[in-house]
Amino acid sequence: MSALDLMNYTYDDYKNWEGDWELIDGLPISMAPAPMRIHQNIATDIIYLLKSSLDEDSCPQCMISFENDWKISQESVVRPDIVLTCDDDGEAYLTKAPKIIFEILSPSTAKKDETVKFDIYESEGVQYYILVYPDDLKAKAYTLKDGKYRKIADFTHEKLDFEDIDCDLELDFEKVFKKYKK
Repeated sequence: MSALDLMNYTYDDYKNWEGDWELIDGLPISMAPAPMRIHQNIATDIIYLLKSSLDEDSCPQCMISFENDWKISQESVVRPDIVLTCDDDGEAYLTKAPKIIFEILSPSTAKKDETVKFDIYESEGVQYYILVYPDDLKAKAYTLKDGKYRKIADFTHEKLDFEDIDCDLELDFEKVFKKYKK
């Protein structure tokens, strides 16, 4: 038995840990300290703009939320920054792949968000993955086509119309980044 076998944790372990963690393939990953204010403010602006765009009458089953655990398996639990979910009735955590995930990157999370989480979200069938770079006031958007992420574009002041989901939804990145431009 190797040392790695001894370090394989499950959701039952994870739910009792103090602090902020993610669990990826049985390995605990400590989350960074509280993000910079710009990170939090951009996340708040994205949530507000998405909620303003979402027609809850035509999409009553869809919800936009912030920092919810998504239990992918007994060995993997991640906490995306922002998600759009539809028909997920999990109470303690998300139980299905979100339709859209936003990760707002910081220097301490960028590599994990651009590689490990990118691969996880792609393999789990998340339709849209948007990486937001607060320092550059830019977002990179990807959509799932034939089981692989394809880059849509970089966004700084354009609108992104989300297609292939159950709801009409758009996000105007000009409004997201406007107050942070100098």
